[in-house]
Amino acid sequence: MSPPSVLLVAAFDDAHHVHAVHRARALERLGCEVEEFDLLWRPGVLQRFSAGDVYARLARTVGEVRPDLVVVIGGGDHLDPERVDRIRADHGARWINWFPDDLRTVLRAAQHAAVYDQAVASSSDVAGALAGALGRPVEVLPLAADPSVYRPMRSRDQFRANVVFSGRASRRREGLLAELVEFGLAIWGPGWRRTSLRDYCRGEVPSTADYVRAYGGATVAINIHHTTPEAAQPEAHCNQRVFELAAMGVAQVVDERSDLLRLFTPGRDYLSFRTGAELKAIVAELLHDTARQDAMTASARRELLARHTYMHRMKELLRIAGRPVGG
Repeated sequence: MSPPSVLLVAAFDDAHHVHAVHRARALERLGCEVEEFDLLWRPGVLQRFSAGDVYARLARTVGEVRPDLVVVIGGGDHLDPERVDRIRADHGARWINWFPDDLRTVLRAAQHAAVYDQAVASSSDVAGALAGALGRPVEVLPLAADPSVYRPMRSRDQFRANVVFSGRASRRREGLLAELVEFGLAIWGPGWRRTSLRDYCRGEVPSTADYVRAYGGATVAINIHHTTPEAAQPEAHCNQRVFELAAMGVAQVVDERSDLLRLFTPGRDYLSFRTGAELKAIVAELLHDTARQDAMTASARRELLARHTYMHRMKELLRIAGRPVGG
């Protein structure tokens, strides 16, 4: 079976949504003809009257491209499921949604999932919730990283720090990171200059390149997920940062997530914590153990390259969609 033509529907930018480009690149490397549909695109002055709204543009693009497969990445912030369903019904393509959602947005994801031929979730807890809502199995396809973008780098100057966290400010993150200020903490991301850790914020990290530089300057990289307060059990979902840090070869300390055990080996590829006291103790010990740092970073990167790139994920997505490629 020849590789399918694919319309990739996603938000595209050079910060939070940069992985849409990496997914498209992986599909192209697998031999697919790929057309990108940017949910964030805004028409210019001359295009404003002819472009139409997002649904008119999407319907027009599907009709013009006539893809074998339409792959939507989430889309809950931009697409109404009923209008997507009407567009899908007018064309012969198979539609699949890869939901990157965690439990914070799983109800919205469930509302959208029903209109697709297939739904895929990035974590086991979200897959279970979607399967219960849909009454059909939902496969798990974790997130990933492009190792040509997230690569080992030893940054200097303003990007050099013993301990680095990059991400949006939250009360939970603020409380945990406050345990680490004595170790030489640097924080990057929006919202921190309005918190008690404002003096440790070095910038907003406006681009992927600066994000890589920020973590590339770290001896120890901290990864703290968003959480759902009402979740009774530890959440499963693993964010993009899990894979990015592995690809970059930085020693990662991350809050416990049950799906991590399926992806990487604890103690060998990463260290995990549950409380602020545990986080502080782990970081203090790791900062003084360069041999362990080196072993962790090498092991995590090997595992990433072997199993967790976007080439692996998009090949699996095509298999799930019934259009497998390669051997």
